[in-house]
Amino acid sequence: MRYGVPAGLAALALALAVSLTPTPPAQAQPPLPQAAAPAQFAHPGVLNSRAQLDFVRTKVQAGQQPWKGAFDAMLASRYGSLTRTAKPRAVVECGSYSNPNIGCTDEREDAIAAYTHALAWSVTRDAKYARKSIELMDAWSAKITDHTNSNAPLQSGWAGSTWPRAAEIIKHTYTGGWPNQGRFATMLRDVYLPEVINGRPNSNGNWELIMMDAAVGISVHLDDRASYDKAMAVYLGRVPAYFYLASDGAQPAYPPRSDIDTRGELVEYWHGQSTFVDGLAQETCRDFGHTGMGIAATMHVAETSRIQGRDLYPQFKDRFRHALGFHAKYELGAAVPSWLCGGTVAKGIGPATEVGYNALNTRLGVTMENTRRLTEERRPAGTENHFEAWETLTHAQNPH
Repeated sequence: MRYGVPAGLAALALALAVSLTPTPPAQAQPPLPQAAAPAQFAHPGVLNSRAQLDFVRTKVQAGQQPWKGAFDAMLASRYGSLTRTAKPRAVVECGSYSNPNIGCTDEREDAIAAYTHALAWSVTRDAKYARKSIELMDAWSAKITDHTNSNAPLQSGWAGSTWPRAAEIIKHTYTGGWPNQGRFATMLRDVYLPEVINGRPNSNGNWELIMMDAAVGISVHLDDRASYDKAMAVYLGRVPAYFYLASDGAQPAYPPRSDIDTRGELVEYWHGQSTFVDGLAQETCRDFGHTGMGIAATMHVAETSRIQGRDLYPQFKDRFRHALGFHAKYELGAAVPSWLCGGTVAKGIGPATEVGYNALNTRLGVTMENTRRLTEERRPAGTENHFEAWETLTHAQNPH
């Protein structure tokens, strides 16, 4: 079974059809790049640094836009309610596309709510928000023991990428006390990290990128250098196999550690797309929603890596700018050529562009007109209710 799809007659027919054209030799699987964790982790250091958070606080307190509007929208959302009651479960069961959904939505949304209140605390310094964030984190750390069914790794990635963002802000900026912080850390180590750390080489790439978003964030929160190294190595191998550049050659890289090693299998894995251009993603022809999740997770890890002392944006600048610009162009309504996804794309990229646009445009000075238009037209970026949340607030025009 390859990335969740049984190998059948349709896949065989596609492979045979592709084989009628000249095929380059199968690429050897490259060794996974080695990544070194910092000698000492920076805290808070998952997606948001102290300097970034201070910048946001200053802008909101001054009533400046787009930060003030983004903050107000965040607090007005259901995630900002101080009367929210957590709905923890001992076992969260999530099947394909979250069916069955036994605690899946509750877990993801409680994690987003904990992060929402952590950000509200950071901006206002009102302890009621910190206490609410702690209440939500404590409720889950007192109960959850496992994730089950086919979506368990992805569910663990969604929630597991959000929890440490909240925990980092509370643990390292709130001085009012968090007695159960150790229990929460144990939850991350024992319940979430084992589900995500090894990745999913044969699944669609957004899975592995989201899982590494979680694994990297958890590793930072736990000061776990070995897990950080392992997660970053998986990430650095996956990124070039998810976003294509012409400099890669006639076809994209094979996903490391997978059993995909022929052109026919690769085209099938790229959802039937056999023409490769700068910025195309492995899931472009699946839909922009899943591609947007892959983009967001990729940028989240790059942000955390930069905070921890290794700036990946110069290394991946062209790959990232083309990926963002390519999808922004069609999301904005450009005509889809016949060679791309059979002439039709399923739009709906979600709030995925703010972090990458800020990194490349604000910090590196890269002009990205389509990405700028899409990002600014959709501000304030809210949440897609999985793991992307409030990124206009945290990353719009943020030089830190």
